[in-house]
Amino acid sequence: MTKMLWEYDVKVLLALEQAISGKSEFLKFLLENGYPELAAFASAVRSDSKALKWLFDNGSPELGILSDAIDSEDQAIAWLKKNNLTLYLIFADACRGVTPARKLLEKNNMDVFLRLAVTINEVLKQQQFDAWDYHKFRKK
Repeated sequence: MTKMLWEYDVKVLLALEQAISGKSEFLKFLLENGYPELAAFASAVRSDSKALKWLFDNGSPELGILSDAIDSEDQAIAWLKKNNLTLYLIFADACRGVTPARKLLEKNNMDVFLRLAVTINEVLKQQQFDAWDYHKFRKK
């Protein structure tokens, strides 16, 4: 089993947050300092299907499944439940803006996970906006 998010140093998780927000220098930092799985996770959250595939093919399926659960995929959520990854379930809910999940992270002093969830939620909102922005529709 791969390393779980809670096993990483807080500074690495803060770099992950910045990479998820789209700051390429932090993505590069993760790649160059032995955290390719976190770089791939950051990219997968940002809808990079190649990064998601990389997670599954390179020993980090839990992060790939977490990315899918953040996107509300039923099979991923069921897998997390089956494997008792409760924190990942709560985190995925918090990433989607579910208030009780965010409050639970806050109550348990999981500030870095709350920060990550807020950042991911902002990315998800932007992706949704971009998907419906008629200015970005491609002309065929």
